[in-house]
Amino acid sequence: MAESNFIDFVRLFCASGHGGAGSAHLHRAKYVPKGGPDGGDGGRGGHIILKVNPQLWTLIHLRYRKVVRAEAGSPGGEALKKGKNGQDIILEVPQGVTVKDAETEEVITELIEPGQEFILCQGGRGGYGNDHFKSATNQTPRYAQPGGEGEEGWFILELKVLADVGLVGFPNAGKSTLLAAITSAKPKIANYAFTTLEPNLGIVKYRDDRSFVMADIPGIIEGAHEGRGIGIRFLRHIERNSVLLFMVSAEEKNIKKSYEILLNELKQYNPELLVKDRVLAITKTDLVDAKTIARIEKKLPEDIPHVFISSVAQTGLQELKDELWKALNR
Repeated sequence: MAESNFIDFVRLFCASGHGGAGSAHLHRAKYVPKGGPDGGDGGRGGHIILKVNPQLWTLIHLRYRKVVRAEAGSPGGEALKKGKNGQDIILEVPQGVTVKDAETEEVITELIEPGQEFILCQGGRGGYGNDHFKSATNQTPRYAQPGGEGEEGWFILELKVLADVGLVGFPNAGKSTLLAAITSAKPKIANYAFTTLEPNLGIVKYRDDRSFVMADIPGIIEGAHEGRGIGIRFLRHIERNSVLLFMVSAEEKNIKKSYEILLNELKQYNPELLVKDRVLAITKTDLVDAKTIARIEKKLPEDIPHVFISSVAQTGLQELKDELWKALNR
């Protein structure tokens, strides 16, 4: 089986560089046999820096880079010569990365904006040379300051897909078919559960050259928040979506109950997801008659706008876009 290119979780050991030691050099020259202190400062150790690159959408480039070490600062020299700073290491990441301490799982930072930078491990400071320690009572100090130690630790980088609209539904609810129908994305589509094994993104073109981003999240099953199926791995991607589009097939026996099961899975995973705007799409309406649709409509939940669609027959798609646009601008 081909290995997926979508990597949304990596664990890294990062260590910044130690600072260079200050110099304890005393000035000596042909006609200056007993000169004063002229030791320079040590250089700063290299930082480990995370930087957002909006052209990236996965962490695959970091998958096999388990250890990252920055360069140490150089020691100070004579004639007040400062040591060279250690070279920083910049790790580029996609938008939407959460950084955690691997031991405590405490969130350290979230990287959202293009070009945003964060110093994950600060390089050790350079030590002062002996010139800093001269005084009226100690005119020739023969000591200098050692360089500071760098920072190190294990870190987790976790990607949460950034999209305006996230598709929420059971496997085979028609999410990938919808994404293919209204965007230029080409997700894998087949008539069996768990066709989608990784998030897919597409740009939906709207009226007057406006657009929004839609994300197809792998199907959720009842109990996903407890680790059943593959839903738990991808539930976190829904956290960064502005609007949630719930999709339930018209073939389901009880659409309202199916919607409530999906809603409960999100609630159990993270109650804050319920604050997001929601839209309900009843899919695959080409497979049922008008009388069935009328019966379904009477039993739908009243607290969420709904649209009947068929991605195959291309019906209801503009109404769906209108409803999503309204939700995005509420």
